[in-house]
Amino acid sequence: MQLTYFILVFIAMGGLKVKSDPDPLQDYCVAQTQGSQTFFLNGAPCINPADASPSHFTTSALSKPGNTDANPLGFNVTLTTIRNLPGMNTLGLTMARVDIAGNGLVPPHTHPRASEVTILVKGSLLVGFVDTSNRLFTQQLREGEAFVFPKGLMHFLYNLDSKASALAISGLTSQNPGAQLASAATFTTKPNIPDEILKKAFQINGQDVTRIRRNLGG
Repeated sequence: MQLTYFILVFIAMGGLKVKSDPDPLQDYCVAQTQGSQTFFLNGAPCINPADASPSHFTTSALSKPGNTDANPLGFNVTLTTIRNLPGMNTLGLTMARVDIAGNGLVPPHTHPRASEVTILVKGSLLVGFVDTSNRLFTQQLREGEAFVFPKGLMHFLYNLDSKASALAISGLTSQNPGAQLASAATFTTKPNIPDEILKKAFQINGQDVTRIRRNLGG
């Protein structure tokens, strides 16, 4: 009887239906970004809808190339946020501009709260993700082609051209998708993951751990 009750409750709640962000309860909720925040919630408080204007729903944040020299991997990601696009608040989405220098790499990383679809605007990219059975899905994208990265799975983007830069635009299914680089999350934690754990997990020695940490800025 108790099992039947839980099954009925589960079905009533949508069964296996899963969404990244909750649905909004109004047409829009333009983010209130001025002043200090006195309470915390998913998303941000709304301004009075009567004060909303078209400027709240548009942004030029993705119009300018990012600085790919800012890191040794040669990539830059520019995101829409409630700061530069307050009208996106509670809508469950984020846009990103991805600039990648010649032979640049967006290293293996995950978005714990979002799936991602990427369209190549300019250049040539090798993209891919790894599923939970360690199966690799890769594709070389040509301009105008798109690729989907499932939620939470490790993925990467690599510029195959050694000279020309590449440009991609991504959409993610969360206002706050999060991003966790595999290498940084392993070797640059504060405090450090104990050396013995890293040595055993990656079958490397203590010198390797020190060198990798140093190279990654950990």
